[in-house]
Amino acid sequence: MASILVTGAAGFIGFHACQRLARDGWTVTGVDSFNDYYDPALKRARADVLRDKCAIAVLDLDIADDAAFKALALDIQPQRILHLAAQAGVRYGFDHPFEYEHSNLKGHLSVLEAARALGGDLGHLVYASSSSVYGEREGPFKESDAVDHPASLYAATKRAGELMTESYVNLFALPATGLRFFTVYGPWGRPDMAYFKFAEAIMSGRPLPLFDGGRGRRDFTYVEDVVECLARICADAPGAGTHRVFNIGGSNPRPTTDLVKALERALGRTANIESLPPQPGDVSLTYADTAALEAAYGYKPLVTLEDGIDRFAQWYQGWQNRDARSLAS
Repeated sequence: MASILVTGAAGFIGFHACQRLARDGWTVTGVDSFNDYYDPALKRARADVLRDKCAIAVLDLDIADDAAFKALALDIQPQRILHLAAQAGVRYGFDHPFEYEHSNLKGHLSVLEAARALGGDLGHLVYASSSSVYGEREGPFKESDAVDHPASLYAATKRAGELMTESYVNLFALPATGLRFFTVYGPWGRPDMAYFKFAEAIMSGRPLPLFDGGRGRRDFTYVEDVVECLARICADAPGAGTHRVFNIGGSNPRPTTDLVKALERALGRTANIESLPPQPGDVSLTYADTAALEAAYGYKPLVTLEDGIDRFAQWYQGWQNRDARSLAS
């Protein structure tokens, strides 16, 4: 049975990915730093579910500790690494820039060094990039587009991760695939993301901050669609010295006002909207061209925004009134 090492395993996408990989027969080892960027209790609850449902232990380890991470990799000798750990968020970088340097630059380099140490025993390094690398532009966004004008520090560090990987692929013949995620949402999601914040505002009756009148359009992508794609890519072995980058998105950008309407319907309450000006670092559009991904892996998103928000809302309402450890994914 093949083994896989997953970073950011107690994060949103990592949590869902670990469950799917375990169902597919992988022996999964997870690591996470459990930092306080958002409530660590949510991360701990995810880790509890992974332990109790899937017998996956999530080790408390900071990937930027290169010696510790390399030692772990050499000890377990994984055939795959799925690298999802990162400092996320656009606006957080305005006041905490060195968190991005720590996790997204040093941490990414640490993962590359571990992959290098594993040598030919590693069949595939799959890592998370971001749609943020595209900056402000017209859509749809193609992997071949120039990505030289990031709109945020977060975007710059994710693009740097792609370039760092390219150098290691060229120097050490790593097999690697980068994934540019587009606005992933769903149950067990991140509290810093708009859909989660909007749900909290709607349920509490607080003003819901809607920037730029909600005109910004996002390519919302349901987490299970993302995980289906991850499972297919992790199972693949593209060959030494191969570096590919794929968009993972729904290819159907929707205005933020549609997100608000979907949440109002799913939660059965009306939002108290507070209109605010555009935010620095935000782009007006994200829009994935997924032709390359579809050709390589037959990926097509299945879940509509309305259906996905219904599933999120059901989980969210349970999360607010729960013993977290009793919740299923």
